[in-house]
Amino acid sequence: MSETTHDGTVAMTKPVSPDEGLTPARLAAKYGLSVSGARPSLVEYVRQLWGRRHFILAFSQAKLTAQYSQAKLGQLWQVATPLLNAFVYFAIFGLILNAGRGMPKDVYIPFLVTGVFVFTFTQSSAMAGVRAISGNLGLVRALHFPRASLPISFALQQLQQLLASMIVLFAVVIGFGSYPSLSWLLVIPALVLQFLFNMGLALIVARMGAKTPDLAQLMPFIMRTWMYASGVMFSIPIMLEDKPTWIADVLQWNPAAVYMDLIRFALIDGYGSENLPPHVWAVGLGWAVVLAAGGFVYFWKAEERYGRG
Repeated sequence: MSETTHDGTVAMTKPVSPDEGLTPARLAAKYGLSVSGARPSLVEYVRQLWGRRHFILAFSQAKLTAQYSQAKLGQLWQVATPLLNAFVYFAIFGLILNAGRGMPKDVYIPFLVTGVFVFTFTQSSAMAGVRAISGNLGLVRALHFPRASLPISFALQQLQQLLASMIVLFAVVIGFGSYPSLSWLLVIPALVLQFLFNMGLALIVARMGAKTPDLAQLMPFIMRTWMYASGVMFSIPIMLEDKPTWIADVLQWNPAAVYMDLIRFALIDGYGSENLPPHVWAVGLGWAVVLAAGGFVYFWKAEERYGRG
């Protein structure tokens, strides 16, 4: 376009753009643009995760191998660490504080070792999950992949570590007179439920830790409090027999106590059903489904925000 000025010269004017006045959202829609790293639908997100299943498994195995790569004993620390913890707890709680009262030694020692191994599974999953995003920002910012892959792979890493140490747990249980039987098969569904719970927990704390990195500093205190409230070193019904019944019920229904009780019941001959809260399998299933599904959705809702800012 052109127009004549007052002195007779011709000045060129810029033509009006057809995009003038359009908002960024309308411009993106007009030219078929999409937000980089936008959150996919929940179904599409699940499909993407399934497509990365080999990466999730390989990443968890690599992390497990590297965990003790600098130690001379290497992978033996997978077993030695919970065993040493169990020995310390037995010396303090079993011998000094008599926390095993009401149970013979051939029941209390497998009871304690099983509790330490099983609770460590949940504890390690939460501790690894809280740093899953904040501790891997380079990977998150460099590559496009469903971020849930990271906390899930860390939970899977802890499952592999527990399975490797179960051989020692079985040896301890057998050494104190509880021999393999059909009830031992109950360990499989109990561990599946616990893994689902741990995975959901890892997803929840991963999102929280991505937004608030200081949460990683608080987690040891939270987990230690949870451990003392879950009956790792003592039987909740026996220890609280002189307290109001509802206190023991609340503590026994907390998920860490539920999964410990299920595996103790499966492995230890002297630990019968009278030590379990009512409907324990239903409670264990409920915790697993609620945490796995709820944690997954909670994490997915913030997918586009991970690694930014």
